[in-house]
Amino acid sequence: MSTDKYILDAHGTPQREPDLLTWVRWMETSHRIVRQERVGAVNVSTVFLGLDHQFGNGPPVLYETMVFGGPLDREEDRYSTRDEALAGHARMVARVKDVLA
Repeated sequence: MSTDKYILDAHGTPQREPDLLTWVRWMETSHRIVRQERVGAVNVSTVFLGLDHQFGNGPPVLYETMVFGGPLDREEDRYSTRDEALAGHARMVARVKDVLA
């Protein structure tokens, strides 16, 4: 049976989690922040979502970068892997800095 719920294993690798209670407990107690940075009064946050946001064919989309505050407030990008999320976070921070300059 397929599931859209994911947790991170001890190495930080996403794993499908078919059991709802296990997933809920993990989501409540685990550190899901990949990276956070402040640029002036703006916060850029990248997190592991725990749910597949692909909504179609392709690899699961499990990470998200979002901007809080400033002209790009609520801008977001989503990614399939942690490496993509880290690179996307850096691009979003650079974009925020450009807009604020």
